[in-house]
Amino acid sequence: MLRTELMDLIAAGENSGVEFKRDDVRPEQLAKECVAFANFRGGRVLLGVEDDGAVSGITRPDLERWVMDTVFGRYIHPVIIPYYEELVLDDGKRVAVITVEQGIAKPYVLRANDREDIYVRVGTTSRLATREQQARLFQESRMVHTEVLPVSGADLNVLDSRRVTDYVERLLGDNPPADRFALEARLSALGFMAGTERGVMASLGGVVLFGKAPRRLVRQAGLRIMVFEGKDRSYEAKLDDIVDAPLVGLWEDGEQVEPGVIEAALERLLPFISVERGPADQALTRQRIWNYPPDVLREALLNAFAHRDWTRAGDVEACAYVDRVEITSPGALPNTMTVEKMRAGQRSPRNPVLVDVLRDYGYVDARGMGIRRKIIPEMLAAGAREPGIDASEDYVRITLYKPGFESAA
Repeated sequence: MLRTELMDLIAAGENSGVEFKRDDVRPEQLAKECVAFANFRGGRVLLGVEDDGAVSGITRPDLERWVMDTVFGRYIHPVIIPYYEELVLDDGKRVAVITVEQGIAKPYVLRANDREDIYVRVGTTSRLATREQQARLFQESRMVHTEVLPVSGADLNVLDSRRVTDYVERLLGDNPPADRFALEARLSALGFMAGTERGVMASLGGVVLFGKAPRRLVRQAGLRIMVFEGKDRSYEAKLDDIVDAPLVGLWEDGEQVEPGVIEAALERLLPFISVERGPADQALTRQRIWNYPPDVLREALLNAFAHRDWTRAGDVEACAYVDRVEITSPGALPNTMTVEKMRAGQRSPRNPVLVDVLRDYGYVDARGMGIRRKIIPEMLAAGAREPGIDASEDYVRITLYKPGFESAA
């Protein structure tokens, strides 16, 4: 947004699509306005502007993190992905602009004080929805997957054109349209972009799969990797890092020339989950011995991304201990899926677009039974205990036990 556009918005005053707030607003108050916009036609909240249009500016430290992690991460459900930007005026004062698109998973609710309240925008105010308004919101809601939600502010330029071209040409056998509008239409048909009132935006799935820097727009797109010396987190982590990369790698002439998030993570974990053995002379061939089959690690990490609940804040985590690796995916199991059904090989894809693309690349089991046909048998063949699978309302975790260690059941 240009400064001239911001000044025009302020001059026009509050309306059905614009709300002014001081930067000391309480999180539930800001969440209420954003919920109302998502349940209406979208809108903008200007932080650092008084009700009368006077610019007081923002002073709260680390405001963007507070907005994203606290307001949107804790108080709003299902997930809303806003576009956040700050502009500096001629007098040096800063104004934060939070843009919320109209939601396609209505109704959105404010979670606070052990309640879930639905708000709607009526003129310049946000009000609790009446029974009739709630019924209308439920009628407008469509059965869609979170991965096809548009990401505010994410136009075609946020996607890595090389990865997009590789996928369309090599795996789909098509020629990507040279015309921008035709390309946006093609990517929309694939679920990688979605139309909004403000134009065609990259979808959550498109950003996760092909985004140049996915976490810049989708904070939960990253992979957190941690390494501890013992069997718990009693000591400081030897490694605690966030991997921010597209989910799929870049391929040229049949070889991967840039890693995806999984390859990048395994590379960083390599010194902690494998050893080199062989001649002391580095000029001679030395053999890499993995503590865990690398194909199993890849499968478990990819499953965590492919089947995670993208409405939940937080990253997929891979934690390595001396006796095991735990891979945790945010969100409960989908639908009526249970741990027993997972072990038996039943399938219930939560994110079909992601799963289809990963299958096209050959990342995941084409039959969708990686746990039953790969993870469990390969760990047993390596001499380890059968992997553990735990599920709660907040996460799904698979534990890979290191061969030769007797961990507590």
